[in-house]
Amino acid sequence: MKVTVRDIFWLPVYSCICVPIPGLPGTSLRSVRNLVGTDKGWDLSLKKSFQEGYSTGSCAAAAARAAAHLLMHKEYLQAVEVELPEGDSIIIPIKCVSMQGSTAIAETVKDGGDDPDVTHGLSVIAAVELTTTSQVIIEGGQGVGRVTKPGLAVPMGKAAINPVPHRMITAAVKRELEAGYGARVTISVPEGEKVAHKTMNPRLGISGGISILGTTGRVRPMSREAYLQALIPQLDQALALGHSTLVLVPGALGTRRAGELGLPAEAVIQCSNFFGDMLDECGERRIDGILLLGHLGKMIKLAGGNFNTHSRVSDARREILTAHLALAGADRDLLRAIMQVNTMEESVDIVKEHGMEEVFNYLALQCSIKARQRLAADIKIGSIFYRMDGSIVGYDQESLEIRRRFTCQ
Repeated sequence: MKVTVRDIFWLPVYSCICVPIPGLPGTSLRSVRNLVGTDKGWDLSLKKSFQEGYSTGSCAAAAARAAAHLLMHKEYLQAVEVELPEGDSIIIPIKCVSMQGSTAIAETVKDGGDDPDVTHGLSVIAAVELTTTSQVIIEGGQGVGRVTKPGLAVPMGKAAINPVPHRMITAAVKRELEAGYGARVTISVPEGEKVAHKTMNPRLGISGGISILGTTGRVRPMSREAYLQALIPQLDQALALGHSTLVLVPGALGTRRAGELGLPAEAVIQCSNFFGDMLDECGERRIDGILLLGHLGKMIKLAGGNFNTHSRVSDARREILTAHLALAGADRDLLRAIMQVNTMEESVDIVKEHGMEEVFNYLALQCSIKARQRLAADIKIGSIFYRMDGSIVGYDQESLEIRRRFTCQ
């Protein structure tokens, strides 16, 4: 239900354009929207609307531009405009600008909007020195990670500043430079190393800090795009390390189980809830085998053709298990009992009491079949389901062959 001013007062409504206010202390995308309404005008919707933020790449570009502006024009900016890859732009507040000798330093604060991002609130600092090379050289300072493994968008040994943010920083600085000048830009995130362990960086072989990221320059709260941006690099890194057969798991628990099965950590890919998207990405790469490994409660959704396994998107776990038990000839008492369970863990014990545990192997087979149908590619796929205690409850024959591939490596 959405309530408008017209509905309440019978008055005509004119839209408000939300424009961030340069110079207003403490201004951010979020605070300005709260002050003037939303970026689509006043909205009295009873449904919460999530606020976008801006990426670390946008922050770095803004800080670099503010510092370059100080060097060229001797002016201390409180906000700057940053051009985004999609052609539009945003205005980002500058916390402070200063001179240290011949170097200008500007600081922004990462605003992730309503995105649950560990980088929200971090200071992103750019130190800019003028050169006479007509080039913009960008380096990583304190808290910006360094790439130690192949397969990522940034070469080994370089600071983890991804290509799109790199271009954004370069463009932002060049907007300020006069003819004949170049610049050396050092991007730092003082608290970056402290929070890096909460990101995918340790798994990807990025040490010493966070990455400077952003393909659009914006952070869309809890978006599929934001998650995939973090997940997909795992695929390219695994391939670069020589693994053409991969293990797809939901998260940390699956990673641990894969290790217990003797599977190489470099071939284990965390998918979160986005199995469908990650399978699609596998289909676009030279991958010849996939092992789907996860807890029964998550993987049974794949057997039903649900490739986004988030509980708000798909469930039907009891219904999927009940349907396959019915096809296997289970009696009504068992079917009713399964429809009343609270967890899949509980269902395993009930099914075993009735001597029908073979249904879990069949569900693993269905999981692999559904994945192959989605891929429509000649890739061998097997599936393994486990319980919370780590014991395997279901698997198909393809999973055995794929596991043998790893033991032969």
